[in-house]
Amino acid sequence: MKNDTPQELNSDPEIGRLIDEVMSSSLTDEQYRKKMQRRKEVQDKRIAEAVPEKGLIIVNTGNGKGKTTAALGMVLRSLGHGYKVAIIQFIKGSWEPSEKRVFSYWEDQIEFHAMGEGFTWETQDRDRDLDKASAAWEKSLEYIRNPDFHLVLLDEINIALKMAYLPVEDVLAGLAQKPANKHVILTGRGAPAALIERADLVTEMTLVKHPFRDQGVKAQPGIEY
Repeated sequence: MKNDTPQELNSDPEIGRLIDEVMSSSLTDEQYRKKMQRRKEVQDKRIAEAVPEKGLIIVNTGNGKGKTTAALGMVLRSLGHGYKVAIIQFIKGSWEPSEKRVFSYWEDQIEFHAMGEGFTWETQDRDRDLDKASAAWEKSLEYIRNPDFHLVLLDEINIALKMAYLPVEDVLAGLAQKPANKHVILTGRGAPAALIERADLVTEMTLVKHPFRDQGVKAQPGIEY
């Protein structure tokens, strides 16, 4: 049986028990109906008691693909609701991402700043990388503090933190300055423990198979960029 319960509700002990019970093939139709009715009651109660709105700090990390892609899905949702969005890219930049061209259709709602110069092994200039990361962070702070922007995406900032291009303490202090209802997404592998602790939502992408590592397939348009 497919389990379609949201993961945050699955963590409820009673719901977890009910899920285990309804997956049993020995239940009669009436037993199944009663347990599903109880499951709905528990979920409806939790939803009714939930806080209606809160600006979230969201971290997408891990060695698997999809961190930026998942964040861009949230960007599209925000644009669809008419919200203003800012995207600051900390590492990418030199290849003119295709996302930037697509988002130009929402130029009245979105600000896009590709402030990196490519991956660190390509620049081979630590001082320049430090300067670029610092400039990207200062630009990020403008949007984090600006109440007109509903969502701010700091793409690959976790890599800048991992490489010690930015002090994690400065980033945490900056995040504390955001308006209460603003969402901030931070992507990139190697998110530091202090950031994970501070975040409201953390997703770790797990690498199982990768076409470049396992088959030598290069990055492809529409998939990686």
